[in-house]
This record gives sequence, C-alpha cells and structure tokens, in this order.
Amino acid sequence: MTQHLCPAQQDFCPLPAPPASCSDPYGVSQQRLPRMREVRASRGQGRSPSRTGTLDLSRVMLLVYVLAALELACLFMQFSVMPYLSRRLGLDSVAFGYQQTIFGVLQLLGGPVFGRFADQRGARAAFTLSFLASSALYLLLAAACSPALPGVPLLFASRLPGALMHTLPAAQMAITDLSAPEERPAALGRLGLCFGVGVIFGSLLGGTLSSTCGIQCPVIVAFVVSLLGAVLSLTCIPTSTKGASARAQAALPGKPKASVFDLKAITCLLLQPGVLPVFLVKVICGFPSGLFMVMFSLISMDFFQLEAAQAGYLMSFFGVLQMVFQGLVIGWLSSRFSEGALLRASVLAFSVVGLAMALMANVFHLCLLMPGLVFSLCALNVVTDSMLTNAVSASDTGTMLGLCASVQPLTRTLGPTLGGLLYHRFGVPVFGHVQLAVNFLVLLVLWRQPVPPKMDKAW
Repeated sequence: MTQHLCPAQQDFCPLPAPPASCSDPYGVSQQRLPRMREVRASRGQGRSPSRTGTLDLSRVMLLVYVLAALELACLFMQFSVMPYLSRRLGLDSVAFGYQQTIFGVLQLLGGPVFGRFADQRGARAAFTLSFLASSALYLLLAAACSPALPGVPLLFASRLPGALMHTLPAAQMAITDLSAPEERPAALGRLGLCFGVGVIFGSLLGGTLSSTCGIQCPVIVAFVVSLLGAVLSLTCIPTSTKGASARAQAALPGKPKASVFDLKAITCLLLQPGVLPVFLVKVICGFPSGLFMVMFSLISMDFFQLEAAQAGYLMSFFGVLQMVFQGLVIGWLSSRFSEGALLRASVLAFSVVGLAMALMANVFHLCLLMPGLVFSLCALNVVTDSMLTNAVSASDTGTMLGLCASVQPLTRTLGPTLGGLLYHRFGVPVFGHVQLAVNFLVLLVLWRQPVPPKMDKAW
C-alpha cells in the first residue's frame, strides 16, 4: 500500500499521494523513505538494499536475468512441440484453441495474485513457486507423451500449473526493487535479451531435440531445467529484494495482515493517481498488434504462403530484433529522453506501422516494417512498466507487475476469437487499419496531456 509522503520527500516521489480511502484501507498512515536514496546507499555499502548478506547486488541481478532466460527457453521449447503433440493425440484445431484459451485465462487470473504473493513472501518464494509450477507442467506434458497413459486428459491438466508460472514478472519485480528509478527502464530493458535468448534457443532446441530424440525429449529437458531453476532460486536468490521502508511497512505493529487474494487491495492500485491512464495506454495500444501476433501462424500459412521452417526463421528474426531493441536501444534512449517522450514515440511508431501493415502485400514488406513493430512493442512495455512501478510504493511493485503481466494473457484469451473473425471477414489489412486508428487516437490524447514540472518521468 502506498503511504502519504511528507513535503521533504516530494522531490523523490514521481506522483502525488493517493487518497487514504483506497490506498490505506486499514486507516494506517505511514511514511516511506526515498527508494532512490536507499538504493544508492546500499550500493555504496556493496550489498543488496533488501538484506544485509554478502551477496553483491550485481550478482543478484545477473542471476535474475539468467533465471528469466532459462524459464523462457523452456517455455518456447514447450511451444515448439505442443502443435505436434496435439496432432498425435488426435486433437483438431478447435481443441487446440481450447487448451490455448485455458492457459491464457489461467495466466490472466493468476498474474495479479502471484504478484501480490511475491510482494508478501519475497523474491525467493516467488521464483521457487514459479519454477515448481513449471516443473509440474512439463512433467504432466511428458506423461501425456507416453502411449500407456491417457494423453488428452493429461495434456489439458498440464495447463493448470500455468496460473503460477510467472517467472518474468518475478524477475521484473526483483529488477525494479534493486534498481534506482532513473536506471529502471534500462534495467528492465535488459530482460529483452532474456526474451530473445528464450525465443531463439528455446525454439531451436525444441525443434532439434524433437526431430532427433522424439517429441518427449524437449519436455523432459525443460522439466530438468525448471527443477534446476527452483534449486537456484531457493539457494541463491535473497529472501526479499524489497527495501527497508517496504519491510518496515509490512511489519508495522497493529496492522492486519492482508490476504494474497485481497481483490480490493489489487483493484486499489489501479485507482491511485496516474496509474489507470498509463495502464489503459498499455492495454489499448498493444492490443491491435497482439491480435496480429496471435493470428500470425495462420497468416503466415494463408497470406504469406510460408513453410513451417520459413515461419520459424521469421520468428527468430523477431527474437533477434527484440534482443537488440529492448536490450540495447531502449536503455540508450531512456538515458537521453524522458519516459513521457518515449511513450509518445512508441504510440507514434505503432500508428506508422499500422499504416504500413494495411498496405503490405508480401513477406518482404513484413520484414521491412517488423523493426518498427518491435521497437513499438519494446518501448511501450518497458516504459509503461517503469512508470507504473514508479507510481506505486515499494511494497506493491510485484502486484503492479502482476497486473501488467495479465495484459498479454488477456490478448491470448480474446485474440483467437476476435482476430479470427476480423481476419476471415476483412483480411490481413484490417489489423493495420485497427492499429492505425486506435494508436492515432491515443496519440492525440497523449499529445494534449499536460506534463507538470518534476513529473515528466511519470507521465
């Protein structure tokens, strides 16, 4: 929960204090130390701001990046074998769509709850829980590959642990807690390198292992790697990455302990000043391109006439671009421009890419516009995540990132139905028209939005 700040702390706070009726439901008014000062002081002492151990801050952040890359690689190994496993079990495209929708809904519902769990139990528990859930999913998938077991029920049952598979939001929370506000966009942007590694190596390993050793092999490898991630999380990640102010708030005497499933506390985060507009921009601007990406496999076969291998090469190109933009370019731009300027630039790029998408006729045109699309996606996600975590207290960053992580599952849940309807009725250009119209309207709103002094980094 966000606390009211004294006048001397206002220079360190990106947004004004929220009303007590929502941000302080228990009627407790607290003060919070400036997190930027806390992080700098802890770096000067050569330790993590969340604990007094000897583990160096840079080593913790490096381990967080490694764990995120491992989880994403395992996830894309699973994605590479799921269509073939479904086909081998006799499922048609409708049943395959059902299991994808189940996975999206579970992640959509589990994201905010997992984020609140991470805030209350700490980074170590969050990473460990996520990797154990991943291990359960891959174990059930490996069992579904066995001819002696009922494959279809096990395949659908393997979707259930997806509600707790949120290693990337856990990594974002840890990076947010361990980085100063002015360094946060660059630090979060480096997670794009992890995503690119997961896309490239996970897809390549999944295809290679399934071709040479059988469809069960990638799933078993993912299960072993997930168990390794759980062990590393349990032994090497600090108990909590929160600062001293967040720990003091959590341990305040006389304050009732909030439940992980407290929906009121989760909803109140969105009602804090400056949070809901940024969150809506994140959802609205990214949704049209999300529809296109959800339908991409069908578009690549029907519209671009690509073979499976050619579509894989195109996805690898997408992964490389994301590594470059999110890992290098966004961090460089964030050190030279305000977050408000980068947000407007991403929405403008979305509009231009939407116009180009409405006019494209072949895969060469797609390759030309893909750098603009990837830049827009990376800038929008990194900047909005940074702005939203700056807008809430240190003790609520995990919950806020859990809400942000629910945006992509929302697209995966609604996208197949809505995207399929638009595609079959209007064709590929409709995705460009929708993206252009939506983002142009948002750009007009952002351009007219006043930026108060000392708050440009928050809006």
